[in-house]
Amino acid sequence: MIRFAQSLALFAAFAVPAAAMRADDTPAYSPETQVSGEIRNYGFGMGGSHLGSLLGQWEDAFEKLQPGVTFKDTLPTSDAAFPGLVTYQADLGFDGGEPAITEALSFYETRGYPATSIVIASGAYDVEGKSNGPVIFVSKDNPLTRLSMDQLDGIFGSERNGSLDGFVWTPVGARGADKNIRTWGQLGLKGEWAKKPIQTYGHGPGGTTRFFQLRVLGNTDKWNPNYRAYVETGSKQIAAIDKAKQTMGARHMLGDELAHNKYGIAWSTMSQAKNIPGLKMLAIAPRGGGAAVMPSRQSFQDRSYPLVRNIYVYFDRKPGNPVTPKLKEFIRFILSAEGQSLVAASGYLPLPAATIRAERAKLD
Repeated sequence: MIRFAQSLALFAAFAVPAAAMRADDTPAYSPETQVSGEIRNYGFGMGGSHLGSLLGQWEDAFEKLQPGVTFKDTLPTSDAAFPGLVTYQADLGFDGGEPAITEALSFYETRGYPATSIVIASGAYDVEGKSNGPVIFVSKDNPLTRLSMDQLDGIFGSERNGSLDGFVWTPVGARGADKNIRTWGQLGLKGEWAKKPIQTYGHGPGGTTRFFQLRVLGNTDKWNPNYRAYVETGSKQIAAIDKAKQTMGARHMLGDELAHNKYGIAWSTMSQAKNIPGLKMLAIAPRGGGAAVMPSRQSFQDRSYPLVRNIYVYFDRKPGNPVTPKLKEFIRFILSAEGQSLVAASGYLPLPAATIRAERAKLD
């Protein structure tokens, strides 16, 4: 009776946000079956302490609805998600990005098939540390207003004879040097701009860069040779000898270089660009055609902006086999109105109903 009362209380607590979420047809959580047992989570918790993390809130809420389930968490960093899965120590791996080739390959080599992935939230627009998606910046003096994803590839990338699909090298995505864009005239700018070379800037090694390479560069490291790379200002990636001035930080790149170089273009994140004058954001059109979309909290949340990052949960599912019931129920809860209402309060962005339907279908 106590457990039943707790469940009723939880549903009452979720009633208002769930109703609001259901306005876009996100389903409320309805258990397919009662489950029990321990779920071992590795990776990151999407927050600080257990009570302050998004994963901790999901777990606490789910335990009230499925009182037979307990959780064991090992959550130092996203980088622990795949090691936990590969070594059979984890049931679920929570990760703020796509796997590196070594992670995808190591899972395949221990299982003989790829890890299953489910998108469970979107990265934030401008909340620092919440898997911000790339935004394209130019100087305020640049007349350009929009670019396509193919043009971004031409500007920041280089010719390539293949692309990476997971850990498989494929000729799909190859392109020649004729697709390189190296002057502003190739983007339609006239007069003094026409023959001026484009100077490219962006981030150095890290999860956001891996995402940019995946979405823009055919999952390769074929960059424009003049590409200048920086890391997040204030992050652990700043070298000890650069702590004082942080000249290798993205805020220096945006404020001290790009803002004063009208022939430059950079990708970075809104959290790094906050309060830096002299910059202009560009609208981006998806591959294959369509309207260009300006980055904003709304276009990140409805995922109309083409460079929104994903938050994932990964797990082991042998092809042809059903998802383990306790894991399926927990992921179904995450992808419910109740679960996504917790996302909305966390700094990350909840998924649109259409994305939720597509991700839930992967569990069948």
